[in-house]
Amino acid sequence: MWRTLALASAFFPGLFALCTRALRWAAPAWSLRERVLLSGRLVSTVQATMATVSGLTVVLSCGDVVRDRQTSIVLLAL
Repeated sequence: MWRTLALASAFFPGLFALCTRALRWAAPAWSLRERVLLSGRLVSTVQATMATVSGLTVVLSCGDVVRDRQTSIVLLAL
């Protein structure tokens, strides 16, 4: 669990920085404010997509979502 937290703590700020720098190259006419806004939205979209996929994985892996909570937590911790 700690490893996942550490990886996410490095991944999302890195993705934000990468997007901001890539947009500087791809759209040099855009201001820093526009690049930061778009990069933030992109990172937010990636986070939402990953949360949706993990939620679907939990729901689809459980026969009964209410009673099989411990099994789903173990699957996510791997």
